[in-house]
Amino acid sequence: MQSDYWDKPAFETIRPRRLTAPFVFNSAHSGRDYPERFLSMTRLDHLSIRQSEDAYVDELFARAPRLGTPLVRAHFPRAYLDVNREPWELDPSMFAEPLSERFNTTSPRVAAGLGTLARVVAENKPIYHERLTLDDARTRIEGIYLPYHATLQKLLGESHSAFGVAVLVDCHSMPRLARSGDRLAPDIVLGDRYGTSCATTLVDVAEMVFSGAGLRVARNRPYAGGFCTRTYGRPQHGIHALQIEVSRHLYMNEVTLEKTEAFPAMRQLIEQLLIALVGFETALLAPARPLNEKAAAE
Repeated sequence: MQSDYWDKPAFETIRPRRLTAPFVFNSAHSGRDYPERFLSMTRLDHLSIRQSEDAYVDELFARAPRLGTPLVRAHFPRAYLDVNREPWELDPSMFAEPLSERFNTTSPRVAAGLGTLARVVAENKPIYHERLTLDDARTRIEGIYLPYHATLQKLLGESHSAFGVAVLVDCHSMPRLARSGDRLAPDIVLGDRYGTSCATTLVDVAEMVFSGAGLRVARNRPYAGGFCTRTYGRPQHGIHALQIEVSRHLYMNEVTLEKTEAFPAMRQLIEQLLIALVGFETALLAPARPLNEKAAAE
């Protein structure tokens, strides 16, 4: 089956003129280039199919390359393919053919309809009007998902080689969260897999920037970090991963998906975050050396 993106890029890497900091910024859910064939397969109207987008997050973080770090941005939409899942995390009810044991068909994400190929968008609306073929899955996963992650791995490897450490910042947006009892909903959620995927001092920097602007910041609840954060975050090897969720109401209309007048201010705040991150002392991200290694060095 021919790729739906045979005549255009499914994603792109925007590189800096010169790499000056060990960060890689990733906007995997902000794609809004919907292939005609995909739209013909969905039962949803154009606005409904977009409800899963992290709309405009790539634009919020667009200054990253000018500050010396690469930005990877998807053009394919999340409803078409979710690269923040395992590569073969598929719902068997979506396919005409039976799925073998090589596929992960029982994860909580699959049960929720949000596997590598999603069954539903926000508010549990089914995407497709008929079942897919396994060729649909293979085309998207082998043609886009695997190259996407190969790109992330390459960029992190380049940063690690240049600086001795690397940091993946996984950039997302979230629907406005409801209050919980007497607690106000957060505006920002920072996910570091409960302290296992990223140096706490780096998360502190991000929290300081957002809270300094008067925003409510939470850590790991309700979003601790998805597949990318979990997979790439290996602080013990000098590779860190931090997920950032920005509440959409801060910069856009969640019903019409249009930017609001607050968008420029949020983009400016994100730029302050970028400056604070790239100015972070890289040595603090290096893995601790074993005691016997330290003794030998002394």
